[in-house]
Amino acid sequence: MTERRQPSVSTDTRPTREAAAIELLSQVCRELDSIVFATSLGAEDMVLTEIIQRERLPIRIFTLDTGRLPTETLELIEEVERHYGTRIERYAPRPDAIADYVGRYGVDGFYDSVPARQACCRVRKLEPLKRALTGQAAWVTGLRAEQSVTRAQLPAREWDAANGLEKINPLADWSEHEVWAFIRHYQVPYNPLHDQGYPSIGCAPCTRAITIGEDVRAGRWWWENPETKECGLHRRELETRPASAGPVIERDRSAA
Repeated sequence: MTERRQPSVSTDTRPTREAAAIELLSQVCRELDSIVFATSLGAEDMVLTEIIQRERLPIRIFTLDTGRLPTETLELIEEVERHYGTRIERYAPRPDAIADYVGRYGVDGFYDSVPARQACCRVRKLEPLKRALTGQAAWVTGLRAEQSVTRAQLPAREWDAANGLEKINPLADWSEHEVWAFIRHYQVPYNPLHDQGYPSIGCAPCTRAITIGEDVRAGRWWWENPETKECGLHRRELETRPASAGPVIERDRSAA
């Protein structure tokens, strides 16, 4: 464990956060059918994997295999499947779409401009995500509000207008300390890159280790301004929310 991940405050809030996350997920499972969990195998996603498996929640788990994931992430997928005796479904980009992108921008053209990087994310992440979410009522994510400026107002439950289904963020109000307290408490497997200064892990060429004092997502697309550093998976469009959707649940700041 790195010093960065050792909690400097009491971890007594972990059981409360955990109970709230379990209750939210259980409530969603009672209300809706066809719920999926999109895991990128990060620390937060490992927390949710543990909860889903331990509580035997009827939530299918999938990941986006972009074709450029770190070796450590690919190995963790297999470790998780062995550890929990479950299967993580993998959605990959279409080969023809990859060929078109490379022909237009080059193999590593995402370094050249924000539009080129966003085009790569569309091919490798957004289109596979669309396939994974087709026909689903809700999807679960490991997003936390404190991860970046683009997620500061993240609610626990919202309507995802871009994909046309509910989006559940059970860890929205969790701190990094609480995430790692949970992982240590339950001895949850995690990506070894976290021990090498990578709090946020994406595709290998788009992720670097961070230095002390940097934002936890500073290592993602580090050549861009913070305001542009989202791949598009988590655009927040709430204004077209249908009346049949569940309530938007704001973050509980009382234990923060």
